[in-house]
This record gives sequence, C-alpha cells and structure tokens, in this order.
Amino acid sequence: MSTTTLQTPPADQTTRSDASPRPARGRSRRSLAGTLASHGILTVASLIALFPIAWLVFLSLGPGEDDYLHPGRIWHTMTFGNYSFVLQHTNFFAWMKSSLIVSLGTTLIGVMVAATTGYAVSRMRFPGYKKFMWVLLVTQMFPIAVLIVPMYQILSDLQLIDSYFGLILVYCSTAVPYSAWLLKGYFDTIPFEIDEAGRVDGLSPFGTFFRLILPLAKPGLAVAAFYNFITAFGEVAFASTFMLDDSKYTFAVGLQSFVSEHDAQRNLMAATAVLVAIPVSLFFYLVQKNLVTGLTAGGTKG
Repeated sequence: MSTTTLQTPPADQTTRSDASPRPARGRSRRSLAGTLASHGILTVASLIALFPIAWLVFLSLGPGEDDYLHPGRIWHTMTFGNYSFVLQHTNFFAWMKSSLIVSLGTTLIGVMVAATTGYAVSRMRFPGYKKFMWVLLVTQMFPIAVLIVPMYQILSDLQLIDSYFGLILVYCSTAVPYSAWLLKGYFDTIPFEIDEAGRVDGLSPFGTFFRLILPLAKPGLAVAAFYNFITAFGEVAFASTFMLDDSKYTFAVGLQSFVSEHDAQRNLMAATAVLVAIPVSLFFYLVQKNLVTGLTAGGTKG
C-alpha cells in the first residue's frame, strides 16, 4: 500500500500541472497583441510629430516664394539655393550671435536665481514663504501686452533699451518664477538628512547647496535650463520691442524681415527656420540624458 501511495500522485496535482502552462500562453498572446498595438500607436504618433518638420524641410528646398501653394513643383526644382542665400545675403550670423547671447545668458542667470530661490523655499521656513511662492505663480498670469509698457519704462530709466543685458533681465522675469516652482519640487524630494550630514561635516549652507544638493538636482536643473533656453530663443514680442538695432535682432525677430507689406518670402523663411532649429537641437542633445532621469534614483545611485 505504501508503494502505490508513493507512485500515484494526487489528482489535484496532475490537474494543476496540466493547467499551469495555459495561462502563460494566454498571457503571452495578450502581451504580443499589446506590444504590437502600442508600437503601432507610437509609430503613428511619431509620424504625426515628424510631419511638420519634414514638410518645413521640403518647402525650404523650393526655389520660388509661392511654391508652398503648389508643392508638387518642388520635386522637379529642388535646390539648396535658399540656404546659400540666407547664409550669404542676410544677417543670419548676427541673428545667431544675438540669440545665443540672450538665450545662454537667460539660462545661466535664470537657473542660478531659480535654484537658490527653490532651495530656500524648500529648506527654510521664513515668514510668508508660502505666500512668496504663490506671488511668483501669480506673475505668470499677466499677458505680455500688459507687461511690455511698464517693462519698457523701467528699461528706459535704467538705459538698458537695445541691450542684451536688458533683454536677458526681461526674459528672466518671465522664466524664473516657473523654474523656481519646478526646482522646489525637485529639492523637496531630496532627503533633508543630506543637509544635516553636510552641516556635521562642517559645510556652510552655501557649501551644502553647491557641493551636495546641486549634483543631486541635475535632472531638475536640466529641465529648468531647457525651459529658460527655449523661452528666450523663440520669443518675439519682447525682442522686437526692446531691441532697436537690426544687428541685434534674434532669430525670431529676424524672420520677420522676410515678410513685407505685399508679399512673403516663405521659401527663405523655411530655410532660415531649418537652420534655426540646429542650435536648439544641439542644446537638447546636451541635456536630454538628464531630462528623463529621476531625481531620487540619481540620489540613491550616487
């Protein structure tokens, strides 16, 4: 009896062993179908996102200013003459210099001010610190049309009209509040024990901030830097109002020179827009590895 008992497995175990692979096969089928569906959706979304860029590049190859009305003609008359004209017969390089000075200056000053502001509100409990952050948020509610007149008066009194530094200050006034809110959220996720460890090691508050906190906040700093750079690089209203010398125009303002009262050289605008995208793409490439990195994960890996 003991032999038969050892050789005969229970009935429920045989049924479990026979039925166990079936759910796995079902899950694999569902997983394959879900993978194909997600890849299909992402492919369609990528094509939709890339189509305007491809269309802009295509229009930039048309020799005539009205080719956008008849895009079929471009296939037979493609040329890079628009690019050579923009590079040789316009103030393209002056626009590039102005855009880079203003954008990089706004990025450096804006991120520095926003980082110190966000860290102070995240770590220090001074009277009215919550109201201070709400005031920063309220400043984002005013439209540009309302801000231009008082800003112009202030810059005129400071003799900063038609100067790079004046335009950088204007852009910082619009980019710093949002960047401060963004960086405050990143600083809140960093354990406060790191600050205490810095004080135990004899670091001052500034030393703790620069040597311990900022290295852990690289993802947040990268996002804030990218936001400040894009804000200054593509803005039109402030740049066209506060910059009077055409040699100091940024790219966004320089594009308006291709539009006159009676016609618009859209082929040259398209070529210039493609060239304008190069420095922005390069800046995005430099910071993209930190844009999607989690702040807590970076802190635990370090």
